[in-house]
Amino acid sequence: MIPNLVTVMDRQVLDLEKTLIDSTSMVERWFRMAWQDYTPPFYCSVDLRNAGFKLAPVDTNLFPGGFNNLAADMLPLAVQAAMSAIEKYCPEAKNLLLIPENHTRNQYYLDSIRRLMEILRQTGLDIRLGFLSEQVANPLPVTFSDGTKVVVEPVKRINNGRRVGLDDFNPCTILLNNDLSAGTPEVLKNVYEQSLLPPLHAGWTVRRKSNHFAAYDDVVRRFSRMLGIDPWLVNPYFSRCTDVNFEEKEGGEALAAQVNAVLTKVRRKYREYGIKEKPFVIIKADAGTYGMGIMTVSDAKEVLNLNRRQRNKMSVIKDGQVVREVLVQEGVHSLERVNDAVAEPVVYMIDRYVVGGFYRVNASRDINENLNAPGAQFVPLPFSQQHTLPDVKAEPGKSEPNRYYMYGVIARLALLAAAVELEKTDPDMQ
Repeated sequence: MIPNLVTVMDRQVLDLEKTLIDSTSMVERWFRMAWQDYTPPFYCSVDLRNAGFKLAPVDTNLFPGGFNNLAADMLPLAVQAAMSAIEKYCPEAKNLLLIPENHTRNQYYLDSIRRLMEILRQTGLDIRLGFLSEQVANPLPVTFSDGTKVVVEPVKRINNGRRVGLDDFNPCTILLNNDLSAGTPEVLKNVYEQSLLPPLHAGWTVRRKSNHFAAYDDVVRRFSRMLGIDPWLVNPYFSRCTDVNFEEKEGGEALAAQVNAVLTKVRRKYREYGIKEKPFVIIKADAGTYGMGIMTVSDAKEVLNLNRRQRNKMSVIKDGQVVREVLVQEGVHSLERVNDAVAEPVVYMIDRYVVGGFYRVNASRDINENLNAPGAQFVPLPFSQQHTLPDVKAEPGKSEPNRYYMYGVIARLALLAAAVELEKTDPDMQ
């Protein structure tokens, strides 16, 4: 079923869509050549925003949850993509250790893990679950929503400390679905005999969103030059601000200056394209996820007058991490609708392949707000109806499959940027 979408597509996005469709062979060849130089992350999800006049990624997650929200008929493609990814690292792999987040009793997250295990098992792997919490020494039984029971066991060093596994389980590959917000655990350090996916420096202990969007800038610049388009149409402006302390009201003036700088650039582009919407920026923690540490600002003065509640919201994110660095990102309105509620597409990839996605829908949020918040619901994207390739006979702006192809292209640009980012931040390559 194709969701009921009501989107005003301005000329810019219609022209972009037509350019991508008319240049499909060139676009796919460009990606194919790019993947000869870079290795994609094992998996990735990308949050997109479609403003009608631009389409851009606003977040890239290298430890995606939400696999349970993908359309069931996309699973065969996900299995093929996972098989391709595993063969790169351990062609003869039989065992894979999947390490989820420590809050394994969250039922929605458990359903995501169950779906991910289903995908991996269909590649021929034996899958076991391990947890990183040092406070728990014994296996934890958990129950999925379908009644299936599984045990999550404490991860430990085995083979005289040379490898990571479980008491009776020696995996070739370790797949992290834990973003390491609380830090890099000792048990995962100095692992040389096994493939650790994604690598440790992909975790929020090291990773910064500003590094990702700097890499995205470079990727989009090259892609846009090839197509002859304005890179701003697929790229949000951003800047980074350090030494911020929301709790103590420190760094406010520097942050206001960065907000004003980004808003000034956005206003200039709005005038160039005759856009009447009000520009805004999103201020978010430079490291972290789960929709925490995020606020919408349309005037630099707002950051100088935050109330106690706003400062508390921005001060601490997941696992109690204190915010000291923030990303100031151009806000992209979301004019997508599913049953009159604001929606944004989220695209999932395994290896270099699009394997599905969903609309994140939030009826309690406005077009300029973060939708990853309480009240969010999910509607699967029917990528499978066109297998991520466009129906070139359909008219741009009128065909959902065309729009899904456009989603896939922009998401893959973010995936490529993540590959560039990980290579540049790899401590072994410094």
